[in-house]
Amino acid sequence: MNRMKQSQLTKIKLLNPNDPNKSTGIINGKSSGLLNWNDIAYPQMYTLYQTLLANFWKAQEINMQDDIKQWDSLSTTEKDIFLRVNTQLACLDSLQTPTMSQVMDYVTDSSFKAIFAVISQQEAVHNESYSYILSSLVPIAEQNARFNEAKQDPIVSKRNQLILDAYDEFRQNPTSLTLFKLAVNSINLEGIYFYAGFAFFYHLARQQKMLKTSTMISYIQRDEMQHAYFISQFIRILLTENPEIHTDDNIQYVYETIGQAVLLEKEWAQSILKEIDGIDLDEFEGYVEYLANKRLRQLGLKNLYEERANPMPWIQVFSDEMMNETKSDFFEQKSRTYTKVSQSNGFDEL
Repeated sequence: MNRMKQSQLTKIKLLNPNDPNKSTGIINGKSSGLLNWNDIAYPQMYTLYQTLLANFWKAQEINMQDDIKQWDSLSTTEKDIFLRVNTQLACLDSLQTPTMSQVMDYVTDSSFKAIFAVISQQEAVHNESYSYILSSLVPIAEQNARFNEAKQDPIVSKRNQLILDAYDEFRQNPTSLTLFKLAVNSINLEGIYFYAGFAFFYHLARQQKMLKTSTMISYIQRDEMQHAYFISQFIRILLTENPEIHTDDNIQYVYETIGQAVLLEKEWAQSILKEIDGIDLDEFEGYVEYLANKRLRQLGLKNLYEERANPMPWIQVFSDEMMNETKSDFFEQKSRTYTKVSQSNGFDEL
């Protein structure tokens, strides 16, 4: 890529009294630093902000006693995969809180800063949730062993390196282009990697196993759905406002990077799910492609893979559409009310 087709970013001053409150751009714009939600450049961001706040939850809201009682009835393989997936997802979430916080330093628009702040906080909650699940089921020695295993696993490391490279590039050299690449890989992390991992827990749920864990996973998925969606719209606005990075090469980067994430996720699935009865790996790979197409459409781009419905019909009850009817264009999205999974509408009735 041509390094001239980007602009260097500098950390935003906290207060610029001579600039307008309504930012003139999400990066490299003029902004006082003050936030009046009634006077922002993209008013629809207030709707998304309110939606994120309405999703607020804490891990401790979910009583894990039923899962604790059921844990010993799981097979050795189910226990092993459960712990591996849990800690590997926790490792991914560990990257998001500091990364989203760093992005705030370079974003001019205060409304976007506020949303990145909420996302950063929610990712911290997700990370705590995985720890909360672990603390309910296994002793600290086993927890630490599993986290160390996740750090050393070559397939996990290869999978995560795609994300780390983009995040570290922005950390070392914050430009409009490296911010764009960071955002694309954030979609990979939250919009592809997480969803595939959730499938294992939902597979247990459809067998009436570990329902409290799956309830918590549904809370996390609801958040990640909104995070990936916001980032996709952030990218669209970033490219619109900064035409120097809206190039054919950079659009190709989106396709190549999402395609690479799909391949890495398939490789991970082959490693961790091959011994799980009831999950067809061919269907699973089609599901990952289905997710990738969905993310590309949210970016306003064409499908990378063959058009298909969700190839795993049993997971449809846990899908984005069932949780919240998501339109592909944020600028047409209407405010909707979110309802947490409860005793009356939870997984017990699936």
